[in-house]
Amino acid sequence: MRNVKPLWSRYGLPAGVALGALDMWCQTLFRKTPFGTLSHDKPDWASLKPLEEVMPITYPTPDHVLTFDRLSSVFLSGTTHAENQPCHLKLADPTVPLRRNLPLYGEPARLYCPAGVYEITKSPDGSDSFTINSQNCVHCKTCDIKDPEQNITWTPPEGGGGPIYAGM
Repeated sequence: MRNVKPLWSRYGLPAGVALGALDMWCQTLFRKTPFGTLSHDKPDWASLKPLEEVMPITYPTPDHVLTFDRLSSVFLSGTTHAENQPCHLKLADPTVPLRRNLPLYGEPARLYCPAGVYEITKSPDGSDSFTINSQNCVHCKTCDIKDPEQNITWTPPEGGGGPIYAGM
């Protein structure tokens, strides 16, 4: 899978996917790939577009049969963290999410995080507040990779908490 997106970006959808399939089959059958390991043209965070260039995605309400809400899925992952441990998600500059990311990108952390760890909430005084619900973190490191300002640093939490992968 490692070369599919770079091949797709370089050669377009039909040729890139065909070459990606060839690459995966060669890797499976011969344990070698004809392409080696291809790199992406730019880091993932650099591909984020400003808010005015994109259409917001509206997702249907979860039906709890085929589709589920984020917090139900986090619950099913068996994620656990000790109550008194320090937050393992660090912001280099706590003002960046509201000062820079919210007006420019609509604060993408609240959208790309699969566990809903990041939220924009209203403070009692009516101002916006950036909230980190680190107890929901499923340790995917998306925030460390995708944050447009590279402001979020993910570190392993104390005590080995997180999803129970063996139970999934």
